[in-house]
Amino acid sequence: MTDLRLSGIGMTSARTRDRLVQRLREQGIANLAVLDRIRNVPRHIFVDEALGSRAYEDTALPIGYGQTISQPYIVARMTEALLQGGAAENVLEVGTGCGYQTAVLAPLVARLYTIERIEPLLARARERLKELGIRNVRFRYGDGTLGWKAHAPFDGILVAAAPLTVPEALVKQLRVGGRLLVPIGPEGEQELVRFTRGEQGMQRQSLGAVAFVPLLGGTA
Repeated sequence: MTDLRLSGIGMTSARTRDRLVQRLREQGIANLAVLDRIRNVPRHIFVDEALGSRAYEDTALPIGYGQTISQPYIVARMTEALLQGGAAENVLEVGTGCGYQTAVLAPLVARLYTIERIEPLLARARERLKELGIRNVRFRYGDGTLGWKAHAPFDGILVAAAPLTVPEALVKQLRVGGRLLVPIGPEGEQELVRFTRGEQGMQRQSLGAVAFVPLLGGTA
């Protein structure tokens, strides 16, 4: 992948990215490391070339297989919320998708494990992260609702699709003090929730209304 393709031109240029970051600041994103990742990750390489000119709009875009690349604000909000409240060395991402959220989060944690149920999407994400030189991610083709028990407990778990209720396996794989970011609810009624695991149970904090594709079990 050429430097020019990564750096972008026209509607994918640094100036366009700076405008996106400014919008996110105005919407309340304050973590400078997260904003830096949003500025520097070339979102246009994670979407089809035909949609490249829209890559730095603050909107979700289709990536095929009935899936979407998340809105930059949501990626920033979830990343910021995951990092608040303590170390996040060992992190699980459920729903790799095209790999954009993975690319934003990975350099901000020590180890990132990511699971995707749609194999062609996983292969594409793996290739993109390799081209970006991101080396601290382990990929798995599988059912994200089951988590990744071999690498638990996790300091943070980020779920990029919406279950109706939180999968019990993910709760069990969260360490005490860890944060679980997950959109919950049926289409049109979803809210982003941060659960923090305490000694006596889970604390729940609503982070507002969102719209995600449903979280499905199994593989495709």
